[in-house]
Amino acid sequence: MSSLQLDRPPAPPRTNAAATLDVTIVIVSWNTCDLLRACLESVFAQTGTLAAEVVVVDNASHDGSADMVERAFPAVRLIRNDRNAGFAAANNQALRHARGRYVLLLNPDTVVLDDVISRTIAYADTHPDTGVVGCQVLQTEHEIQPTCFRYPSPLTLLLFGLGLHRLMPRLDHAAYGGWDRRSPRDVDVVSGMFMLVRHDAMNAVGLMDEDYFVYAEETDWCHRFRAHGWRCVFVPCGRILHVDGGGQSTRQVSVRMYVQMQKSLLLFLRKRRGRPAWATARALLIAAMLGRTAAWTLIGLAHPAGRHKRRQARAALRFLVTGTEPPA
Repeated sequence: MSSLQLDRPPAPPRTNAAATLDVTIVIVSWNTCDLLRACLESVFAQTGTLAAEVVVVDNASHDGSADMVERAFPAVRLIRNDRNAGFAAANNQALRHARGRYVLLLNPDTVVLDDVISRTIAYADTHPDTGVVGCQVLQTEHEIQPTCFRYPSPLTLLLFGLGLHRLMPRLDHAAYGGWDRRSPRDVDVVSGMFMLVRHDAMNAVGLMDEDYFVYAEETDWCHRFRAHGWRCVFVPCGRILHVDGGGQSTRQVSVRMYVQMQKSLLLFLRKRRGRPAWATARALLIAAMLGRTAAWTLIGLAHPAGRHKRRQARAALRFLVTGTEPPA
């Protein structure tokens, strides 16, 4: 089970450039060419009043994403990786050389609206105890997507494993169930799809923990910001659109990503809550995956979609019991 027990200290703060700009915008992309183009167009349309730099880290896409950026957006600093380094490691490649007073992590499957970048910077400028700021996210033109979360726990992982968080969203403790995202509040975790971070706070806390390949890296980072006394705040002063509900990169290998989500959440518990919480959550997830496998086996007899859900549950169960991840 060594894949669940990594416990290296987080990366040290290695930002090599002086903060001479307003913001460094970092976008990590993997096979999202058309979405990335729309995202970059919105970024440049919305940052005319800011001293900004935009960095795209391409994680070995095979759909022409990097070539598109080089051709259509010459002002972007492009970092081409020869392998998929994961979300945390790819962000760190850009963050080490960020020149902005703030850094903004932005998903490639988003469109920036409402001058949200300048507005969140203005909020942070007037709230110097704030280290991380998130904004309102739309999943359709008129529907707000729940973002910002509480830290995971064994109970929330059980609800996730059973799918009950979707059946009873108002009772979803991890997602601040009942909060409509129309009012500001302090939160445990700001979503990494739009995450404005104060450079000085990042220097104090360090870069993202590269033990996380994808998922929960922002959870761990926010935990460290809060442990150092910085606030993590959701402010609906502007919006972004999460195109098509988001997730094109992760849907490409959904069985692997389903397993990866559980791996990352368990890793967070192991690092930040200790072995008893990790062991409890793992046992609860094993029980949940046994139940899901049985249920989706029956449902799959009548509905093809059930077969895919069964594959997800079986892959997760195998990982939880043996530590074996699905093949790349």
